[in-house]
Amino acid sequence: MNVIDALNQEQIKDTVPEFRSGDTIKVYSKVVEGGKERTQMFEGIVTVRTGGGNSESITVRRVAHGVGVEKTFLVHSPRVEKIEVSKRGHVRRSRLYYLSEKIGKAARPSATVSAL
Repeated sequence: MNVIDALNQEQIKDTVPEFRSGDTIKVYSKVVEGGKERTQMFEGIVTVRTGGGNSESITVRRVAHGVGVEKTFLVHSPRVEKIEVSKRGHVRRSRLYYLSEKIGKAARPSATVSAL
């Protein structure tokens, strides 16, 4: 193993839970305002999970006051304190770009599998 792989392996967090796109998660991240640092929670649906290893990132979408907001987080960043899975979603795709066009209840990925 070379030096770069060893450094990347050190920075990977062990506390990241298992989640997929379609799941509703809470991301607690550190935000610096002025000279103070506080923790801010962002809850939404995971639409995209890209990359691997140290450079893995997720895009989380939620609707706040009628406006869709998407944020991208680096999963293993020191700015991300923790990630909690609130709800599991059942989706058939890995990238849920179609949710950006939906409004209200239609913007939810289905939570159950319909029996035929």
